Amino acid sequence: MKFELDVHTHTIASGHAYSTINEMVAAAEEKGLRLLGITEHAPAMPGSCHEMYFHNLYVVPRLQGGVEVLLGAEVNLLDTEGRLDLRPSTISRLDLCIVGIHVPTFVSGTKTENTDALVKVMSRPDVHIISHPGDGTAELDFEPIVRAAAEHHTLLEINNSSARPERNKPQAISNMLELLRLHKEYDLPVILGSDAHVHFDVARFNEVIPLLEEADFPPELVINTSVEAFKSYLNLKS
Repeated sequence: MKFELDVHTHTIASGHAYSTINEMVAAAEEKGLRLLGITEHAPAMPGSCHEMYFHNLYVVPRLQGGVEVLLGAEVNLLDTEGRLDLRPSTISRLDLCIVGIHVPTFVSGTKTENTDALVKVMSRPDVHIISHPGDGTAELDFEPIVRAAAEHHTLLEINNSSARPERNKPQAISNMLELLRLHKEYDLPVILGSDAHVHFDVARFNEVIPLLEEADFPPELVINTSVEAFKSYLNLKS
C-alpha cells in the first residue's frame, strides 16, 4: 500500500514530543505524503499547550512545500459524561478534531459507561477521529463503537504507537485485531495513525501493517491511501 496521509502527530508544543512543525513537514515530504495532520494534545494533558495555542493556528501556512497541513488537536475525553477539555468554540477553529482517552486525563467508569461516553462524543459533528480506542486504557465494548462510527462517519484509529513493545500495552494487539474484524464485517474504513512524537516516526506504520495482513483487511478500507477519500468521508474542505 502507498500511504498519502498521516494525521495523528505531535510537535514540541505538546510538551512530551521532540520535533518542530518544520521538521514534521520535512519528514512527511521525504516520505511522500500529500497530507500531514498535526494534532497537539489539548490542555488537560500535563505539559501541553494552553487553549490559546489553538486560537492562533491561523498564522501557520496550510501548504508547505508539497505537503498540505491540517492543524488540530487530540482532545481529551475527561469522564463518562462525555466532557472534553476544549470548548466547542475552540474546536470549531480546528482543521481536525481527534478525541482520545489517556491515562492522566480520563476518569474511568464501567465498561458500559466508558463505551456510552465514547459513543456520545462520536455523535458530535465536530469530532472526526477517535485515537487509539484499542490501546486498553479504558475497558470498551467495540461493537457499539464501530456501529456509532458507521452512523456518524467517525474514523476509528489503528494506532502504530500503541502496538510498539516498549509501550507495554498488552491488550492493544488483540483489541486492534478485533476492531479490524468488526470494520471488515461492517465494510467500514479505518485510519492508521503513527501518533508520531518525533519526526522520525511520521508515517511509521510498521507495527500495524502486520495486523492488517493477519486480519486479511481490505486495502481499499485503509483510508490513508487516498487524501480525496479521507476528506470526502469526513466532509472536510478540499
